[in-house]
Amino acid sequence: MTVKILGRRFPAALTYAIALGAALILLLLTVSAALWQTAASEALNQQVRDSAERRSHYRVLLQRVTDAETSQRGFLLTGDAAYLEPIQGALDDAVTELAALRTDAALHNSAAHDVSRLQELITAKFRELEQTILFMERGQRRAALELVQSDAGKAAMDDIRAIIDAAERNESARLNAALTQSDAASARLRWVIVFAAALLLGIGALLVMTVRGAMSELRASRDAALDAQHMAVAEMSARSKAEDQVRQLQKMETIGQITGGVAHDFNNMLAVIMSALQLAKRRLERGEPGVESFLDAAVDGARRAAALTSRLLAFARRQPLQPDVLDPNRVLGDMADMLRRTLGEHVALETVLGAGLWRVNADRGELEQAILNVCVNARDAMPDGGKLTIEVANVFLDEAYASANIDVKPGQYVMLAITDTGVGMDAETKRQAFEPFFTTKEIGRGTGLGLSQVHGFLKQSGGHAAIYSEPGVGTAVKLYLPRTQLELSADAGAKADTVDVSGDPATLILVVEDEDRVRSLSVASLRDLGYTVLHASSGAEALRVLDANPGVALLFTDVVMPEMTGKALADEARTRWPHLKVLYTTGYTQNAIVHNGVLDADARLILKPYALNDLARKVRAVLDE
Repeated sequence: MTVKILGRRFPAALTYAIALGAALILLLLTVSAALWQTAASEALNQQVRDSAERRSHYRVLLQRVTDAETSQRGFLLTGDAAYLEPIQGALDDAVTELAALRTDAALHNSAAHDVSRLQELITAKFRELEQTILFMERGQRRAALELVQSDAGKAAMDDIRAIIDAAERNESARLNAALTQSDAASARLRWVIVFAAALLLGIGALLVMTVRGAMSELRASRDAALDAQHMAVAEMSARSKAEDQVRQLQKMETIGQITGGVAHDFNNMLAVIMSALQLAKRRLERGEPGVESFLDAAVDGARRAAALTSRLLAFARRQPLQPDVLDPNRVLGDMADMLRRTLGEHVALETVLGAGLWRVNADRGELEQAILNVCVNARDAMPDGGKLTIEVANVFLDEAYASANIDVKPGQYVMLAITDTGVGMDAETKRQAFEPFFTTKEIGRGTGLGLSQVHGFLKQSGGHAAIYSEPGVGTAVKLYLPRTQLELSADAGAKADTVDVSGDPATLILVVEDEDRVRSLSVASLRDLGYTVLHASSGAEALRVLDANPGVALLFTDVVMPEMTGKALADEARTRWPHLKVLYTTGYTQNAIVHNGVLDADARLILKPYALNDLARKVRAVLDE
């Protein structure tokens, strides 16, 4: 059987074979072209998504820097520290966005230079913001304004905007070029498919359907690419909202963690106090002995609750610090005997004091507590005994270290390195070590606030803490405090227990407290110490008592009171009686006598709750000034 083609006859089988072979070749070519175009379309879609994500990073980055600048301006205009709260969050977000761009820049070398330049400019901008804020906090408003008016910050912002605008234009140019190439490839492919379709019309519906399927797939890929481009803008806006929601969820998670930890520990301490007092009351009612042990248990529970409150305040950087110029060598030397008793016989303590050591300006009590907390953790990490080394030295933290630790300023520091030979920490434990209520100890052996208190105290003091650890080798906790140029006070090394705390009935003290029970107990405590005591429930009543009793030597007043605060009362009283001594007390530290976490220089404060001995020493110290 033959067929006639172009006037010549060919065997039918051969003709069919050639036709079928040609059809199969055309089919393979057509399918290959379709697959190539599909891959190209998928690559275009990925390029669109990558471009949209890079644009989002750039815009979020610009927005965070702008937010920080807005906060700075609000603070400069009003002096209200509330305007400073968004700055740290903006800085954290800027670091995150820069890290994402840096990772992307590693894959796209053309953007690496822009990312590096942005990092330099943003770092410079935030340092300019920090410097103006520091000038304002120091009362140097003129210096802050001069720095702003120098246009250094504006120049940095202009450069940042210029780089981001250029980057976005480059992204648009690259995307348009890719779309143009895709359009050209699609056009070429359409001609190939039309030609193939013309040749395959006689082969059968199967090939026609295949071509139509390929064309449909191509159109779908093209439409998907265009849809992805249109959706990119909507995704950028949605991402910003999602980020805000994530940050809010993280805040709520942290609050929940802290609340749960506080509730657990406080409930345990309250259970001890309530049970001990109830048992003591029952025995007293029955006239039975052995009341002292229950009272001791209640007092111990109250002290533990007060210590927990203090640690929470330190973690939140709300503990009112009373800084003094200190010699760290002397502080460590004074603590040596106490540390040896705390560590026990199985832990060998070695101290390495620094030669020519710089001075620091810090709260001695909080510094000693920080050292003790770290040492106790080190002891617990050496259950079979070991060696604990405390080294004090002068160090300089350079720009490279500050860049790697974003909350650290380069400069001169005094370092206390506390190194143990214990079990060490893995990476996850080390990451969570400063978080509140995180502990690896057994239940009942720790609150999980020790290192968080250390971290909060150092940050509040302008310092820094770092942990270096390896499982099975040991841990080194390094505490950094900034160097001060202030001189040591003459009594820097004086011991608190050298103060005579005895009371004198001839000394008249006025107690001002709006809470009735607190006021009655304060009065009873001071009378028990030997003083003559008057009392008032408000500022207005206190002024009337002072008018009637001009011989009052000490005003012992709560800070937070309705109508007239303790600070307002003290100011008014001192205008009438300039020689009147004032001792404040409060359980809440954000008030008129504490600024930026530091107690006013002319204010004397004892925090609630306080032990009777502490009250005795504090009252005597204020009276003897």
